[in-house]
Amino acid sequence: MAFQELWQLRAAFALSLSEMYGKEVPAYNTLVDVSTKVNEEFMAKEGAEAERLGSIERVTAERHGAIRVGSPTEMAQVARVFAAFGMYPVGFYDLRDASKSSVPVVSTAFRPVDADELAKNPFRVFTSMLAADDPRFFDEDLQARLQDFITQRTLFPQELLALADKAAEQGGLDDAEAAHLLELATAAFKLSDDPVDHAWYRELENISAVAADIGGVSSTHINHLTPRVLDIDELYRQMEELGIKMIDEVQGPPAWEGPDILLRQTSFRALSEERIFKFENGTVGPGTLRVRFGEVEQRGIALTPAGRILYDQMLAETDRRLAESGGIRTDVAREVWRERLPNTERGLAEQGLAFFTYHLAEGAQAAAAEQAAGAETSVWDLVDAGHVVAEPIVYEDFLPRSAAGIFQSNLTGEGSRDDAQAGTDYDITVMEQIVGRPVHDPNELYAAQQQASLDALSEALKATVTADAHNPALSASATSN
Repeated sequence: MAFQELWQLRAAFALSLSEMYGKEVPAYNTLVDVSTKVNEEFMAKEGAEAERLGSIERVTAERHGAIRVGSPTEMAQVARVFAAFGMYPVGFYDLRDASKSSVPVVSTAFRPVDADELAKNPFRVFTSMLAADDPRFFDEDLQARLQDFITQRTLFPQELLALADKAAEQGGLDDAEAAHLLELATAAFKLSDDPVDHAWYRELENISAVAADIGGVSSTHINHLTPRVLDIDELYRQMEELGIKMIDEVQGPPAWEGPDILLRQTSFRALSEERIFKFENGTVGPGTLRVRFGEVEQRGIALTPAGRILYDQMLAETDRRLAESGGIRTDVAREVWRERLPNTERGLAEQGLAFFTYHLAEGAQAAAAEQAAGAETSVWDLVDAGHVVAEPIVYEDFLPRSAAGIFQSNLTGEGSRDDAQAGTDYDITVMEQIVGRPVHDPNELYAAQQQASLDALSEALKATVTADAHNPALSASATSN
């Protein structure tokens, strides 16, 4: 019987969830179709340059999902499920203060961490946990009732958890067990048809629509599946032409003539979905909820810690100018980008603002070795000579402000929050304790990938290939998040 490795299970899992979600939210299928069309058009226009940040095969197949759980126990269990697909926690995101709306969650993302695994299938799931112990959102009485409600439900059956543990330990499963794992894991994220307690849901919704979606129902579900597109502005335009209502703007960096950095996201607005409710008078009948939406993303170059500091400064400057003189956010941001950000990949690399990998150009080893001649050599001297190619590292992670912006754009209301109370402390260390395993720092992953490419060059050329003195980020590991 054939053995399916973790990446094969991951690819099948992404496809299975996509098929299920397409049936639950048909507009998602439209989003995928338009994304594919836009990508094909972009390829036809830009040629090979369109694949600068990933092959068209990878980009077309790429998805990220989003789910929400209610407690540390549920978060630890979902970590076991995702480990069966070679997906591990990366990064810590605190959305509680990233939006003016009430979004009482902390999050991590489960994804592959090795470059080869990402190339095979980059499926990632942004996973949020309700901060049910934060008194800014929930008083003592509501905290107790929330904990009781969440404790009584089972999101992930023991059979699924046991099979997931086996897959993680073995590095895969045989065909029969793989099929069963996929069946159980997909079912765990299917929208439930259990009646929703109307009064309980609305009580939580007054605090936060996100809290109601997590703690007001008996199960978890896919909140959105996100295709990747090469031109998000064109996708936005085409979706609007089809009559699909999009959120007000694209979240994240603005469109500009320089390199794409980090992550740009947008979505169509949450749609009304019919659900069965148990009403206060004891009757059971249909009603509607608006919590699920269709998101799409355009990924750019991963920034170094220095680049992220500059990015935060540019966001702050954009906010300052908007507060002083108004205008359209994206237009103002574009002006700031032009003033402060290098408009070429080379500029980003030389200033230590972005991560790149470096490899020998085809047929260039002999010439590169002659140039290096066993001495310490700058990688950029080799790039300038045409012997080495610099390739940007794709940003594989998320932005708290953008994620909160997507959430906020699709909420039914802003909810409520008592800022006179002190919030509960959460950070990456607390998240590690919750999931029971290390939470990878994304910057360390990018820095290690970059350094490995420099080490490989040094070995191939029998020389020491180093970064330019004015570009320490190429040779130093980054540790900030």
